[in-house]
Amino acid sequence: MAQKAEQVKSPPKAKKIASVQPGKVAEFARYLRESRLELKKVVWPTRKEVLATTVAVVVLVAVMCLYLGLVDFGLTKLMQLILS
Repeated sequence: MAQKAEQVKSPPKAKKIASVQPGKVAEFARYLRESRLELKKVVWPTRKEVLATTVAVVVLVAVMCLYLGLVDFGLTKLMQLILS
């Protein structure tokens, strides 16, 4: 009689847990060290410089808003004259 070969079931695959590789940890540590060194090289603006540039930006935005508003108003009135 022919015997049936027993099929051996493999155990269910376990979910892989994200493992941290030693090389990745060293690479990340090096990245942090280099980032800190680069940040030390940055010349940060003083409070006075930040306030001055902020005021300049706000004034420029206000002037541009006024200019574009006037141009829009003028073109609107021109179109009304042409179309009516």
